[in-house]
Amino acid sequence: MIEQIRNNLYRIEIPLPQNPLKALNSYFIRGSNRNLLIDTGFNREECRIAMDRAIQELDIALEETDILVTHIHADHSGLAGYLARPETRIYTGGYTHKSLTQTNNLSNYHADFIKQSGLMEMGLTQDLSFHPGYRYRSAPVSHGTVVREGTLIQAGDFTLQCLMTTGHAPDHICLYDQKHKILFSGDHILGGITPNNTVWDSPWNIRIDYLDEYFKSLEKIQDLDIELTLPGHRRILTDCQGRIEELKVHHHNRLNNVLDILGNKSMTGAQVASKMKWDLNIKSWEEYPPAQKLFASGEALSHLTHLVFKGVLAKELRDGLVYYHIV
Repeated sequence: MIEQIRNNLYRIEIPLPQNPLKALNSYFIRGSNRNLLIDTGFNREECRIAMDRAIQELDIALEETDILVTHIHADHSGLAGYLARPETRIYTGGYTHKSLTQTNNLSNYHADFIKQSGLMEMGLTQDLSFHPGYRYRSAPVSHGTVVREGTLIQAGDFTLQCLMTTGHAPDHICLYDQKHKILFSGDHILGGITPNNTVWDSPWNIRIDYLDEYFKSLEKIQDLDIELTLPGHRRILTDCQGRIEELKVHHHNRLNNVLDILGNKSMTGAQVASKMKWDLNIKSWEEYPPAQKLFASGEALSHLTHLVFKGVLAKELRDGLVYYHIV
């Protein structure tokens, strides 16, 4: 489905089969010299077909189109390699650039995450093949342009300021057009669902409190004059500030829920995740698909880690697993 939002600005709905997110919102801005495509969909047939159809319907010349990837998750970056032409500028953050050019290695981090989180004890494999971010990742790209806080990208009548909004991903990018009061929020701010916040290192070696970074990034966006928020999934938002307040409340409730679950016990991240409430139509933790157990455990660990940084919890490494308890 293609929806025209403003003159020369379109939303392209890319289906995400067998995924709770249902679809990705890719945005296309037509310019006089260069066009801009924001996010792409998975590198899988259903996404390629939908994107190819949109390219045909909108008469997009890929050699005249640049791509901005808001963050590395494959539903946002997966088709970058497929769509890029030699003339294409691929705008990303630093972490995403390394991943798309395959100059970093996720396999060791993944194996340690599965072990230390307690997911291996629950039967999950350290093999990356079940992870949709690995299965549907982009073909390697040979070039890219790393953006930073304040980088400006001109696309037609839109002057897009890059805002580094760390939290959901280490180098997540939002784009803000001051004149039109439009925010392209990626997965930083979503309506109806909450962004999955996780950890980006093995539980024992975490050095950055990404949930705290997420809160700081929300504050940065809250100060902007925004009339229309274009998120990476679900509906377009007209009350960005109100949604930010809802997201803050959600995560503070999650933090209290984690403390209630721990009580006087010592638990792994996966054990805590198994007792949290998730918005999925699945009756029991045992029935959760492996990928959903992985994402839920990452979310639990982001909150556990935040509480460790705040001095509320302590963690210890026992037999290769990381356990958390209230101080």
